[in-house]
Amino acid sequence: MTPFLPAEWLPVIFAALMAASILAYVVLDGFDLGVGILLPGMDEERDRDRMIAAIGPFWDANETWLVLGVGLLLVAFPVAHGIILTALYLPVAAMLAGLTLRGVAFEFRAKAADLQSKRRWDGAFFAGSLLAALSQGWMLGRYVLGFAEGWAALGFAAMAAVGLAIAYAFIGAAWLIWRCEGPLQRQAIAWARQAIWPMGIGILLVSAVTPLVSARILDRWFTFPEVFLLAPLPIATAALLLGLGSLLRHMPLPGDALRRLPFWGAVGLFALFFAGLAWSFFPYVVPERMTIWQAASAPESLSLILAGAIFVLPIILAYTVLAWRIFGGKAAELRYD
Repeated sequence: MTPFLPAEWLPVIFAALMAASILAYVVLDGFDLGVGILLPGMDEERDRDRMIAAIGPFWDANETWLVLGVGLLLVAFPVAHGIILTALYLPVAAMLAGLTLRGVAFEFRAKAADLQSKRRWDGAFFAGSLLAALSQGWMLGRYVLGFAEGWAALGFAAMAAVGLAIAYAFIGAAWLIWRCEGPLQRQAIAWARQAIWPMGIGILLVSAVTPLVSARILDRWFTFPEVFLLAPLPIATAALLLGLGSLLRHMPLPGDALRRLPFWGAVGLFALFFAGLAWSFFPYVVPERMTIWQAASAPESLSLILAGAIFVLPIILAYTVLAWRIFGGKAAELRYD
């Protein structure tokens, strides 16, 4: 064990690092997946170019957080990694296929010789984005129900898949509201208005089902004093949804005021939803089957891995912040060499 940390704290630290990495991925890659999902809704080629330009400096680096989260699961909780990845083998393969298709389409779109070829790569970019989003939502639904079998479980996973794709479309639209202007910004506002309430229904359904699948989770949410301590989570979620819905009805505002607010409101919704899930399932890494202490590697291994994580994590974070600072303005028209 490390000289400063008891061995029993190491799995908790790694669970927190893994959760933070996954949340960062969902937010950061979520908006560029959302932009890809929305891409066919724009007919003007210049506006499509601006949509791509709005995510161009960020999309590939955003996926680093997924690699970090899965890598931490593998090295810190190898037994749980085997169980989870075995249960989710097909959706993981579909997600990787979608992410690969996105990457290929992004690069070849820039080299397309004519509009027809460019539109074909736009279609591939959309297909890859949608496939990745649906796959991640399906994995969320399967995980929440503890990999239960049956048509009801599969139906819930399908609902979660569609819900997450809508949530990604919402945060993608919010990103475009911030990073774009003119007709494209107005279209993004319309997309956000269409997506916000279906996203809210999805959050409500997943939040309602989660306590029903486990008596332990039900007790964690609805026994005294937890029911009062946790009340701010659903209250804040409802307030954010209502506030964002009201704001979007009045946008765009004079002087492009509050253009960042829909995006950061979406980030807040994602964070609140993730916090609720984390509270529901902690300390289990495999729902109702294996805790983080049962699944963790040896303390000596975790100490060594922690030293590497402490070195790598600030580098990824610094690169992300630097990219946001350098490319922090409005998306410009693409220029091809």
